[in-house]
Amino acid sequence: MKDGMSDKIELIVGLGNPGAKYAQTRHNAGAAFVEQLASKLLVNLIEEKKYSGCYAQAHINGQKVHLLIPGTYMNLSGSSVVALANFYKILPQNILVAHDELDINPGTARFKKSGGHGGHNGLRDIISKLGNNRDFYRLRIGIGHPGVAKDVADFVLSKAPSSEQQLTQLATDEALHFSQQAIAGEWQLAMNKLHSFKAS
Repeated sequence: MKDGMSDKIELIVGLGNPGAKYAQTRHNAGAAFVEQLASKLLVNLIEEKKYSGCYAQAHINGQKVHLLIPGTYMNLSGSSVVALANFYKILPQNILVAHDELDINPGTARFKKSGGHGGHNGLRDIISKLGNNRDFYRLRIGIGHPGVAKDVADFVLSKAPSSEQQLTQLATDEALHFSQQAIAGEWQLAMNKLHSFKAS
């Protein structure tokens, strides 16, 4: 199908920072998505040193899917992703990276094909480690913006108030619901369904 919209997903990566200190911070929205996906699929993410992260294999509609949460800090995420992708010979267009997104408000999530890093250090490192290849899919989980650029670092590394957390969880639930279509390569359907959702 045109524009790579039939690409099936073989690897789903959830970005975040390691350790209890960062567990529920805004920057860990992607990691939380993969944790919840693993739980939904009844598989356990286990620390795997050769991929420098927590890893599980699952089957969705008979299709094998690798799940990964890099155990490195955010700005080094690419090393973990490339280690697994190289081992299983997974191409960038068969990778979905879930991450927090400043440009989208809490309560909203968006699928996206390729693009730049938008200042996101995890995406920046993945693009770099893939040899400047941007041709992977993204799940952008909205966290909102503090309004001033100098406040971004503190903002993403802090926990959102409970009202925002609830909105983010609603959007994550919707993304989990439609991820099955995305994984199967039914991207237009998955995008249309997810993009029509807005938590209130």
